[in-house]
Amino acid sequence: MMKSANPAPLGLLGFGLTTVLLNLHNAGLISLTSVILAMGIAYGGFAQVIAGIMEFTKGNTFGTVAFSSYGLFWLSFVLLIILPAMGVAPAFSAPDLAAYLALWGIFTGLMFLGTLNANYTVMFVFASLTVLFFILAIGFYTGNGTVLNVGGYEGIICGLSAVYLGIAEILNETYGKTVFPIGKVGAPAPLKP
Repeated sequence: MMKSANPAPLGLLGFGLTTVLLNLHNAGLISLTSVILAMGIAYGGFAQVIAGIMEFTKGNTFGTVAFSSYGLFWLSFVLLIILPAMGVAPAFSAPDLAAYLALWGIFTGLMFLGTLNANYTVMFVFASLTVLFFILAIGFYTGNGTVLNVGGYEGIICGLSAVYLGIAEILNETYGKTVFPIGKVGAPAPLKP
């Protein structure tokens, strides 16, 4: 029987790199351009949905829901920007976006509960993502640019933690030993098959 590959690194890297890129914008370091939108569609969106489908075939409910949901988050986020530009739907208001981000924060906080028996790195990714969604929700709701910039820097950290975990899983599996530690807690990470 052929061994199937671990889809978690694909999902983690798709999430992590796209999160870093968008939060460079939130931190005020780059503009929101087609670079971010294309990354959101292709790597943040489709790559994570593919990873979620692969997790489904492995019977990993947590990985399926996490990667599929955040892949669809990225696709919906891009649609929030391009639908008004195409004249298909009205643009969102700041409170609209704040509500969208707060709902994702609640969802992520609940998903964080599923990481409590995983490794410290998975826990950190979900905890920092929960915090990120709420910081950005507050920033957009209040219109406070400083809060959005703080969220941007926190988002860069969150994204880099996912990139670290994705690369750690690749290298640790490739070399059959711990190259990059991920901090075992109890059971294997729920994102791993």
